This record gives sequence, structure tokens and C-alpha cells, in this order.
Amino acid sequence: MAVEVPSPAVSIVGRHNSGKTTLIERVIAELVARGHDVGSVKHHSHVGFDIDYPGKDSYRHRAAGASETVIAAPGQMARIKTVEGEVECDEILRTMPGHDIVIVEGYRKSGLPTIEIMRSGNDADARVAQVFAEGARLGWPLGTDFTQMTRGMVPVDEHDGDEIPMHGEGDNPVTEHFPTQAPDYDDISNKLPMAGTEAIVTDIPDAAEAAKIYGIPAFALDDVAGLAEFIEMTYVRPRLTVVIQAGGESRRMGRSKATVPFLGRPLICRLVERLGPVADDLIITTNEPDNLVFLHSEFPDLRIQLVCDAADYRGALPGLYTALQAARNPYVAIVACDMVFASAALVVAEALEMKRTGADVVVPANKHGYEPFHAMYNRMGCLPAVRKALSRGDRRAQSFFDDVNVQELPQSKVLEVEPMGGCFVNVNTPEELAAVEATLSEKE
Repeated sequence: MAVEVPSPAVSIVGRHNSGKTTLIERVIAELVARGHDVGSVKHHSHVGFDIDYPGKDSYRHRAAGASETVIAAPGQMARIKTVEGEVECDEILRTMPGHDIVIVEGYRKSGLPTIEIMRSGNDADARVAQVFAEGARLGWPLGTDFTQMTRGMVPVDEHDGDEIPMHGEGDNPVTEHFPTQAPDYDDISNKLPMAGTEAIVTDIPDAAEAAKIYGIPAFALDDVAGLAEFIEMTYVRPRLTVVIQAGGESRRMGRSKATVPFLGRPLICRLVERLGPVADDLIITTNEPDNLVFLHSEFPDLRIQLVCDAADYRGALPGLYTALQAARNPYVAIVACDMVFASAALVVAEALEMKRTGADVVVPANKHGYEPFHAMYNRMGCLPAVRKALSRGDRRAQSFFDDVNVQELPQSKVLEVEPMGGCFVNVNTPEELAAVEATLSEKE
């Protein structure tokens, strides 16, 4: 069964005729040129749009009453489906797994991080920029209901509903600039920057000034390379090395866990199939490389690298050191080969959390403690600390955590990614292996 890995997404928003589509077209081209797989979503505000036309066979299918029609041709496929109401953005994104990034046009209130475009040639943008800048100068937080400024009212913070004090008592300095009778502001009342605004693209000085006050980047309209780099560094799925650790002694199993039969195949094959889809490089640490050479022909597209222990002694920490030493990418996911339900989606979530927080380690945490062998490590941040811990004679995987920036991934976050849980189930004995195998066989 194919693993569906959720795609990270960012929304580019703005008012009508602000230039969103042109900007998105150029950004997509730039990101693709940088080697990324890019998906896109366009929010169409009009009811009843159609991408199929009378006279076409597929149109005739739908006119006859089909609720869903797929149009398929070599290299292309389209799906037209009748739905009740409007599909939420997050539902759409769930149907678009496997992209490095999805660029969304519109869906301002989807909860996605947003990039706001404001163009001086567009009157609505100029008005928004004026309101936005005045709010910034008055010290109101990003996320304030700026629309109240256009009506001469005290603004309300959208997070907690608390009124924000005005400067001065009894008068509103904002209304000097934005008369309460100005009719045009109703047209833009729901299209002002929100708390999720993380960058501005503009040629309007007021908007650029507001962005500076709020501490968010502002890009010129023609700075497509700069905007693409910001998206790449902030939102694009990070390039990562996945390391499956199969170098343990497997004393309780009585034989190598990597090659023990599971559902008719070596157990290591299951791990490769589950994690391979998110690996830019795939490494297996092993002390029996000759017995795992078959993986090269079994998975020729993955270019699997078999690596022996870098240290001449066993232990969890030496194994982790081997993994970090061999990795080619800055982010390294390390997973034990006996975790039969290892999750590619969780690996991606850990990588995105590492990018978001700048942590050296992102590790799932539950009532049993840390899960260091389904965790994400920043190679350069961790290698010096691991070497230091090894020099002290430490062998536990977590022994260097006090020397680095650790970000815990709580169980609630894990369950958001994998609602069924079970990611950390490992098999140590033939009995445990047989029990899991029997459970999976019953489900199938």
C-alpha cells in the first residue's frame, strides 16, 4: 500500500487585480527550477464554475447524472466531482500528498501561513496598505481586527477578544485618516492582513513599513527569486536522509531482525517500503552488509547505502553516531528496523517541526518517555554533542540531549499525523513478531 505523505502548503492572498496569479505563476516556475515538486490550489470565488463544456463526452456523462467523472489521458488526469457546499482547503490538501510544497491561491481564512500581495496600481491594495501601516504605527498587534479602524471603533484582538487601548483618551487618531463614512472599506473589510501573515510582497512604501514594524519580511513585486528562497527555506519539505538502523545484535530475537521473515518477506523490506517515499537518501546501518545486498535489486530506484558501524563497539549512541556521520543531508531521520508501523508521515512532520523551530532534535514524547529511534536530528547540530558524549563513555541514545536544543513532539501532535497511533511498536522476540504478523494478517 502506497504511503501518502502530507504536503506542506502556503497561501498567497490579495485583493482582486492585485496580481496574485501572475506572482504565483512565476514563483511556481522558480521553485520547479530549483528541483522541487510543486502542487497548486486555486480558490474560485464564483459559484458554478466549470472546467468542462457542453459537447464534450465527459460533460455528457455529468449531464446524464454522474456525480463524479474522471477524464484520463496519457500524462494527464482530471476529476470533476459534485460536492455539497464548499470543500475546505485542508480537505483539498489531504488529497494532494507527496509534494515538496503546495502553493495555494486564496483561502485567506484557511489557517495556512499566508503571503500577502499589495500592488500600488490597485486602489483596493493602496487603501489596505494605508490601514495596515497605521495600525502598525499605533502598535496594534498583527491579527488585530483592522477593519474596525475604518469605522472609528476600538479594535479587537482576534485571539482573545480583549479590547486594545487607543492612544489618547476619548478620541480616535485613526479616524482622522479613515473617516467612518468611507464606503469603500466595506469592500475590503475581510481582506486585510491577519495573524497568519508571514510575508508581504509589495511596491507600496506604507505596506513595506508595516511589515518592518511587525518583523515580517517584505519583498519587491519583481523579487521572485527572493520570495521563492523564503518559501524554500520556510515551508518546502526539507531534504532529508532516512536511516534505518539494523545493526543491533538481536539477542532476544535469536537472529538478525533485518532478515527475519515478516509477512513472507524480510522485515527490512517493510521498513524500506514505508520510509522510502520520503527519503532523499536512504541508509541502512548494518553489520551484515553482505546479507542485505539484495535490497539494491529489490529497490533499484532508492539507491540504498549500506553502512557498517563507525565505532568498534556496540550501543545505541554509537549507532546514532554512525547514522549522522554517513548522512548527506542536514536533516536525518533515524528509525529502528523493528518498528513495524514506522510512519513516513511522522518523519515529514518531524522535519517540518525542525525547520519551524530550528531545533537540533525533534523527538516524540509520551508517557513512556522519548522515542529517539523514530526521531529527527540536525546533523551539524548533533554530531559535536554526540562525539562529546561518546568521549565520556556514554552509550544511551539520549545522553547528549542536554547539550543540544531538543523539541518534544507530544502524543497529541503524533496522533494528528497518525490518528491510529502505533508508530513506536517494536518487535523484540519471535513471539512479539508473530503476534503483530497475525494481527495484520487478520486485517488483510
